[in-house]
Amino acid sequence: MTDKKQTNQANVSKDEQVGFHKGALSTLAKEREEMMKIVQVVEQLMQMHIKALKDLGIDLEAQAKEAVKSANKGKPAKKGVKGQLDELI
Repeated sequence: MTDKKQTNQANVSKDEQVGFHKGALSTLAKEREEMMKIVQVVEQLMQMHIKALKDLGIDLEAQAKEAVKSANKGKPAKKGVKGQLDELI
């Protein structure tokens, strides 16, 4: 009888662990979805500001290219134009 009792305790413990990990994964998946929504909103806002600057005659791409040239002075660029735009912004 004690062997059965120990086996049941081990199974309950394993079942509890499985439930805990499944619950954690479920919660983390929902958190990731919310994080992606936040990233999308931030990206939309950035695009709106870039468009507004473009409408005002500011060419961020040209500024990024110029920044690459002046920063590297003869060295090959390590980052692309998009990376430089991110730094400029």
